[in-house]
Amino acid sequence: MAQDNLTAMLYKQKDLKLVQTPIPEIRDDEVLLRMDCVGICGSDVHYWQSGACGHFLLKEPMIMGHEASGVVAKIGAKVKNLRVGDRVAIEPGVPCRSCEFCRTGRYNLCPDIVFCATPPHHGNLARYYKHAADFCYKLPDHVSMEEGALLEPLSVGVHAARRGGVSAGQAVLVAGAGPVGLLAALAARAQGASSVLLADIKQSRLDFAQKMGLETLLMREGEEEASLVQRVHAALGTHPDVSIDASGANAAVRLCMLATKSGGVAVMVGMGRPEQSLPLAAAVAREVDVRGVFRYVNEYPIALGMVASGQVNVKPLVTHHFSLEQTVEAYETTLRGEGIKVMIHVQPRDANNPVKFQAN
Repeated sequence: MAQDNLTAMLYKQKDLKLVQTPIPEIRDDEVLLRMDCVGICGSDVHYWQSGACGHFLLKEPMIMGHEASGVVAKIGAKVKNLRVGDRVAIEPGVPCRSCEFCRTGRYNLCPDIVFCATPPHHGNLARYYKHAADFCYKLPDHVSMEEGALLEPLSVGVHAARRGGVSAGQAVLVAGAGPVGLLAALAARAQGASSVLLADIKQSRLDFAQKMGLETLLMREGEEEASLVQRVHAALGTHPDVSIDASGANAAVRLCMLATKSGGVAVMVGMGRPEQSLPLAAAVAREVDVRGVFRYVNEYPIALGMVASGQVNVKPLVTHHFSLEQTVEAYETTLRGEGIKVMIHVQPRDANNPVKFQAN
């Protein structure tokens, strides 16, 4: 096995470098992966630019990356579900499996979860990375490595829709048309919503959403809140049964709580300011349930099924491609807000994709 393990290491705020690190040694229940695709998430940019994301603080050097796919290079002695050469998507959070939250099926809330590129744990933007075998999902032959990496943000969208209880025939509002908002809208539609409306302040994002077949609404700067709520209701033809905030912006959070129908659900996905001004009285008086979202739980198989069956097409979200050696440039592109999803190819692009997926 080659000893090259080029790795993207964040040493401190705004100090991201490519360095060589040792190839990890695996345990009996782990696999060693030759990484293929790693997408850049908003949280990655937060760590890079400010050294923090929410209440997670960068205190020592950390390997970046958590939206990823790879190829099994070596398996531990007890691994039965994978073989060398399998192409896999990597669910980046591995829980303790024994606490109350793990035992009751909400392992995303496990206090001891080890989550890629979340301090103090390293990520997977490297040539080689080790991971728990049971949190790696074999990709069908017709699913590309890029799609495998995008199962991570899609799982956030699926979790948001499931937390909201989205079901057949419902109307759904999604505020925020970034990658997670787009995927939440697509997940809601896949789960049976009859109408989905995606709202954002940027027309360019809405133009992209329209190309993906989504209905959109521009949130006008300086518009009165009541007027915006009325436009949401008019665009949907009803009050949304479920509203999903995917931005964290105060205006979007308020819109979700105010526009949702009486007895409906407002789901909070976006990571905004720790404290915000919210219309609680208006929500309480109408019994609007406000539910938080933290990553995802048991959604990776669902997300993979949606992609494999063609219910959700995530491929158009990848608008930029870079090699591992171009990691800093890739991060700068994301910071400038260019495109939708920036993908870093650790191996040559399409090295592990079926021929029909390979770029011209």
